[in-house]
Amino acid sequence: MSDAPSTTPAEPRAERVSHALARDVRLPGGAGTLVLVTIDNGLDHTKPTTLGPLGIAELTTTLTALRERVAAGEVQAVAVTGKPYFLAAGADLTQVASVTSRDDALALGRGGHAAYALLHDMGVPTFAFVNGVALGGGLELALACDYRTAAADVRALALPETGLGLVPGWGGAYLVPRLVGVQAALDVILARPAANKPFSAQQAAEIGLVDVVLDAADFLEESVRWAARVLTGEVAVARRELDDEATWTAVTDAARQRLDATVAGSRPAPYRALDLVAAARASSREEAFAAEDEALADLIMSDEMRASVYAFGLVSGGKRPVGAPDRALARPVTRVGIVGAGLMAAQIALLFAQRLGVPVVMRDLDDERVAHGLSAVRAGVDRLTSSGRISESTGARLLGSVHGTTDLADLTGCDLVIEAVTEVLSLKKRVFAEVEQVVSADTVLATNTSALSITQMAADLQHPERVVGLHFFNPVAAMPLVEVIHAERTSPEALATGFAVASKLRKTAVLVADRPGFVVNRLLVLLLGVIVDAVENGTPVEVADRALRPLGLPMPPFELFDLVGPAVGLHVLTSLREDLGDRFPRSPGLEKLVADGTRVVLPAPGKGLPKPVDPAIQATFDEARGSRPAPERTEQPLDEAGVLDSVLTALTVEIGHMLDEGVVATPQQIDLCMILGAGWGFHLGGITPLLDRTGYSERVLGRRLLPDGTANVPTPHHA
Repeated sequence: MSDAPSTTPAEPRAERVSHALARDVRLPGGAGTLVLVTIDNGLDHTKPTTLGPLGIAELTTTLTALRERVAAGEVQAVAVTGKPYFLAAGADLTQVASVTSRDDALALGRGGHAAYALLHDMGVPTFAFVNGVALGGGLELALACDYRTAAADVRALALPETGLGLVPGWGGAYLVPRLVGVQAALDVILARPAANKPFSAQQAAEIGLVDVVLDAADFLEESVRWAARVLTGEVAVARRELDDEATWTAVTDAARQRLDATVAGSRPAPYRALDLVAAARASSREEAFAAEDEALADLIMSDEMRASVYAFGLVSGGKRPVGAPDRALARPVTRVGIVGAGLMAAQIALLFAQRLGVPVVMRDLDDERVAHGLSAVRAGVDRLTSSGRISESTGARLLGSVHGTTDLADLTGCDLVIEAVTEVLSLKKRVFAEVEQVVSADTVLATNTSALSITQMAADLQHPERVVGLHFFNPVAAMPLVEVIHAERTSPEALATGFAVASKLRKTAVLVADRPGFVVNRLLVLLLGVIVDAVENGTPVEVADRALRPLGLPMPPFELFDLVGPAVGLHVLTSLREDLGDRFPRSPGLEKLVADGTRVVLPAPGKGLPKPVDPAIQATFDEARGSRPAPERTEQPLDEAGVLDSVLTALTVEIGHMLDEGVVATPQQIDLCMILGAGWGFHLGGITPLLDRTGYSERVLGRRLLPDGTANVPTPHHA
């Protein structure tokens, strides 16, 4: 296990300077001289090119010198490109997050605009040869040029700033809607960052972000030839007309309504970005860029942005899991068995077949269940092939590698067997006891349990040390987290195998102790329990469902209940109450809803909008209220603020217990679990930065969970 975090935030690392290296290129066809500026930090592809103040200053110097050469008639075109695999991955967030004053933040925005303005005003045509990742300020560097080529293998073109607590602050909010239209621009600036979906080169060309996609094999040479044809007039690039004022207003007004329904004022960045786009049509370039500077300065000095950068760092560093054993201890996995053929089992089977490329056998009790599981695998493969994510031949290979059986002996020869049966401890114990009789002594046994004790599950086995928890989240393919659970007797070899498998599955693994609910379910189910407890004490369901809107969570609480399944939620809530006590409330109303099979939410009013709670379930909770013993009833129903306070207080108390119990080594791991396993936004930083900046951690626990300045603007600099 790692050491606890220090009591002071780490000093920001020195800027990894990205140099602007210029060289002359003779254009074919007598088109003259093109100066190619390559942005390169001098490191290999594992260290992305980013743009910090020193790098921007060097770019400014290089482009200023080029403009003098242009004025002297020596240069007919200027182009920018990057080192292999990168144009630039945006601004250096470490440097951005170390800014300590608004004046310095304002200077950061102005510096980028000043550098890029030299491309706007070079006096000859400018080109961006987008040879790799172009994110944020990297894409804006390309947008500052007159023309853009992109290599066919580029998979990451995006303006992710609103997902990081910022706005496209080096021209994007003004230039993108002019280039692709206001509707598509809001997809680029608001929708795609929220879904973490960058554009491929081809997708970018389809909407007009880039002008042409060229083969990656000889991309630079082809880009130079294409630029020459533009200069000689052989190639003409059409630009769309500016959307009319009525269209612009209608689109931005609709986007604001959507933000109010989904973001609900929980963070400022999307609203500031929308304001910039809304004003961009009637603004001059200078006015728009000045507005970007002001918005960027405000946001850099916000807690949401600092929490976002903290979260980004956690996720980026998550591929190096804290506390993982030596990788050399991991057992090779060449064949995988899965006990169970239900929804989770089928998803796990397909993921293993796809990512590990090994045979997978699913075993269940009867042919009908096995057939149902194989049908679910087939449906998953069909979705992958129909969307073009895999080829038909790859799909056929996947289907051929997943087999179903009712015969336990077919698990013989598996190096890893995962149980994914119903959440009943006695059943899981019996499954493992049976499996142990047919597999080798070296086979690792894993459980996908979401809350049960793995130590108890393994207690009666001949080799309890071979058992490890691998808790996947639904949907398995999309959710990036795996909680790797260390039971009391789990061996280093079994644990190392769990981490190695998670890595090969391209998941982020977090080491968790074998405590009830682990991390994500313990906190999420507690949150839901507090919500239904408030309803059973008289808070209207619609009030309770709205109460967490200020947090900007992925979905309202009753929609989350609907997603996990009320029966599953009730089961885990009951299990946690039995193990951890009455901090996890009993809910007669929820018990009745589950018994009756009642749906708790209405359909979403539109695609991507939250599903509202069904007000009809109020009657069930009202009826159940009378059955609660007096000590469990409160005198006054809570309003929205009261419900939110109850939830945050309960979560703070629970995190204190979890850290005391050693469920994870540090608060940072709790945050990583909530970001990747519960989808909590970067603006929250997970959960502990939220509890620190709202005062809950100090009020409830008597201490901050993270050092001041780690995921917030240091206190002395608050207004």
